[in-house]
Amino acid sequence: MKSKGLETWLYSTLGVVAMLALIVAINIIAARAKTRIDLTAERAYTLSQGTRNILAKLDTPVQIRFYCSQGENRMPVFLKTYAQRVEDLLGEYRQLSKGQIEIQKLDPTPDSDAEDSAKLDGIEGQPLENGESVYLGASVSMLDQKEAIPFLAPDRERLLEYDLSRAISRVMTAEKPVVGIMSPLAYAGQQMNPMMMQMGRRGVPAWVFYSELQRDFTLKQVEMNADKIPDDVKVLVVIHPKGLSDAAEFAIDQFVLRGGKLVAFLDPMAALDQMGGGPMGGGSNSSLDKLLKAWGLSFDSTKVVADMSYLGRTRQGRAPAILALTEKAVDKDDIITAQVDNLVMAFAGAFSGTPVAGLKETVLIKSSKDSQLVEPMLAQMSGEQIIKDFAPSNIEHPLAIRLTGKFKTAFPDGKPKAAEARPDESKPDEKKPEEKKPGETSLKESAQETAVVLVGDSDMIQDQVAVQEMQNPFGGGQRMVMPSNGNLAFAQGAIEQLTGDDNLIAVRSRASRERPFTVVRKMQADAESNYRSKIKELETSLSDAQTKLNELQRSKGKEAGQRFILSPEQQQEIANFRKKEAEVKQQLKLERKKLRGEIDSLENRIKWLNIAGMPAVVAIAGVGLAVMRRQQRAAR
Repeated sequence: MKSKGLETWLYSTLGVVAMLALIVAINIIAARAKTRIDLTAERAYTLSQGTRNILAKLDTPVQIRFYCSQGENRMPVFLKTYAQRVEDLLGEYRQLSKGQIEIQKLDPTPDSDAEDSAKLDGIEGQPLENGESVYLGASVSMLDQKEAIPFLAPDRERLLEYDLSRAISRVMTAEKPVVGIMSPLAYAGQQMNPMMMQMGRRGVPAWVFYSELQRDFTLKQVEMNADKIPDDVKVLVVIHPKGLSDAAEFAIDQFVLRGGKLVAFLDPMAALDQMGGGPMGGGSNSSLDKLLKAWGLSFDSTKVVADMSYLGRTRQGRAPAILALTEKAVDKDDIITAQVDNLVMAFAGAFSGTPVAGLKETVLIKSSKDSQLVEPMLAQMSGEQIIKDFAPSNIEHPLAIRLTGKFKTAFPDGKPKAAEARPDESKPDEKKPEEKKPGETSLKESAQETAVVLVGDSDMIQDQVAVQEMQNPFGGGQRMVMPSNGNLAFAQGAIEQLTGDDNLIAVRSRASRERPFTVVRKMQADAESNYRSKIKELETSLSDAQTKLNELQRSKGKEAGQRFILSPEQQQEIANFRKKEAEVKQQLKLERKKLRGEIDSLENRIKWLNIAGMPAVVAIAGVGLAVMRRQQRAAR
């Protein structure tokens, strides 16, 4: 019996040691393989298909120098944790690249070669309280092309994959992308003639939006009457295309079908169009009706969106049609709008409809449900009247959308015929309009997937809305501006994404680490809805009581000297109302207490389930297994 107990003890000890060795071996193999299983619902820790496609195209080695300060005194704890996540992600890039990506980790200590290298690569050190600088950046290089990410900020973790993939994509392209701009507005500035300058008038400077684009792209002006978009244009930016001819719209159609990207700023009322012909010189509208119809969408150029949840203000007061949009109005899971939290749109229009087969729609910016469509003239002249007569539509109107997929032509019969014009007899050498050549065909469908971004406002990218001028402290007459909202960041982000590798469109922002209690939030939303109904009931009671008081006052007003003296009936009415008001407040107090108790109870149950649930399951399983084995031994 004693030998049997010793044998059992020996087998148990050997089993524990074998299990420990197996666990250690599995961890070592997994660490070397850099393999992990992503069990999150939104695949938060898995590289997007777009990134995989970019890495699959690599045929030349890419070097990524990862600059990361080491040491507890030089790297804050929260930043050190984030740096480890960056390093893990870089390891995944290296693994998927099949040897085409080389990762070099450097510690830029003060006065070291690594610090000199960081400065040459454009990596910026962030100052700490102790006077030292912390480095956390990356430099991506291929041959003679180099792209720097100066500082990998933790607040951009959602965009970390996109930033790295974009840098790799950029070093794979040697030349700046060509961006075409088509607009009747003076986006590039306007010079005054010498006579006007002598009168003291100055020219109109170029939009800041245009100046910023010049830094990163080769810009090309495309005329409003163009019958073909140049072949070297990768992205066409159309701003307020009022009065666009069928021939020009056909040119845009063919540009998209041959793989070009389009960013179009449409407008139901371009208030800043000084040649619009509407009130105060503005108010013209624009759309791309034929193209939108072919894509299954429509844009109401006769109505603007008014929104009480994003109520803006002007010098004249409240303006529901001036939308001061917050982060709740944008898609935080999309690359373009992931970092946008403050937008201003003036008299914007809404898109509607369902995209045709083959196209996928992503709503980038939307109104709240507390919105409605109103007449442009009313929106511009009387904000208070809109507020007074406001009737919410309970619809989240799309203000900016992106379409991706294979597009079909809006001109199935080919190029539209030009309007017939009688030749000018005074110009006998004038060439006749070019006729369609025999055998010349137009595209009917795009051969590859492309993308179109549509925005329902053109005023948002103009200086009067997007930036504010500052006084130059150094004098010299140089203009200084700073963004007053996120409008330019949104517009530049859309163009930047479309000018890059097509696969960048498929790189999404990484999911938020915050996992809210959806059941708790639903309880809170239901309670808030109930509060609103109670408050509305109270306000209705107050209004009814006030109406009755007024009626009693008018009936007493006929008697001289009694107009401002409360009668017993009025005093009783006021007492009844105050009693009812106290009862409703007490009900609200009890309901809040009940709600808080339910939420606390639910949170406690979830916490105990997370903390004690799994250990309890393991303990019960262990006890059950021990009992079962003991019964088996007893049976022998």
